[in-house]
Amino acid sequence: MILITGATGHFGKLTIDFLLKKGIETSQIAVLVRNTEKATDLNEKGINIRVGDYNDYSSLVRAFRGIDKLLFVSGTDIPNRTSQHEQVLKAAMDAGVKHIIYTSGEFRIEGQDSPLWNFVEAHIKTEKWLKESGLTYTILKNGLYMEYIPYFIGNVLETGIIYLPAGNGKISVALRSEMAEATATILAMEGHENKSYHFVNTEAYGYEDIARYISEFTGKTFNYISPTEEEFRKTLQQQGVSIPEEYISIILAQAQGDAEMVSDDMEKLIGRKLTPITTFLQEAYQHG
Repeated sequence: MILITGATGHFGKLTIDFLLKKGIETSQIAVLVRNTEKATDLNEKGINIRVGDYNDYSSLVRAFRGIDKLLFVSGTDIPNRTSQHEQVLKAAMDAGVKHIIYTSGEFRIEGQDSPLWNFVEAHIKTEKWLKESGLTYTILKNGLYMEYIPYFIGNVLETGIIYLPAGNGKISVALRSEMAEATATILAMEGHENKSYHFVNTEAYGYEDIARYISEFTGKTFNYISPTEEEFRKTLQQQGVSIPEEYISIILAQAQGDAEMVSDDMEKLIGRKLTPITTFLQEAYQHG
């Protein structure tokens, strides 16, 4: 029996769809949800719905009973994520889960000096706990979703400029759907025990590259300008634009080269070349 946490989110639902395509019966799939109303479509497919919350230890133990493989999708409540993850792992051990597949993050800089420390601290500790737990594990080091690129570069078709303090840093991004497909492959098969996989693309791109690609697709000229962090924040303030600190932290980490990791792990898992960023950008901006 496979249990998927975060099952009502985009990644969770995509993973379930790929499991079904791979011939896994609905009777072999369970999901953890906080709100059953959001899982109506999953219930209609015949998937077992289990109610639980990362903040409620006893609910997790109940939900995890009888589960062989647990897809542990990392929490989104950043301030409380570390303690939540510790609860999930303890509950999985108490419930007798055999194999945990954990969605960690892809990051190069692990110290507290990293702008991403608030994000990566929980991942670093969870990976350590997993490896020390005695449980069978698989760690998925998920990079940034390609679908997030439009959010980072803003309304570029109107402004003609990508304005980010990312310097010469490059990003290796992959489609969420291809990450989910690779995850489903691991869940559906054996042979991935006690391994880590890098869920990133085979090539990294700079924002200067992205500006050039969009220029080629649209026939218009787009430029990349990299201000200092101070200039960036001042410009946002002058324009009355409010951006979450997490967003700025990710950009600053990119400037340090923290998103440049490349790997062919996903290609090997799904058995084909990954979608390049050029294809994604062309679909997103050619007719913009």
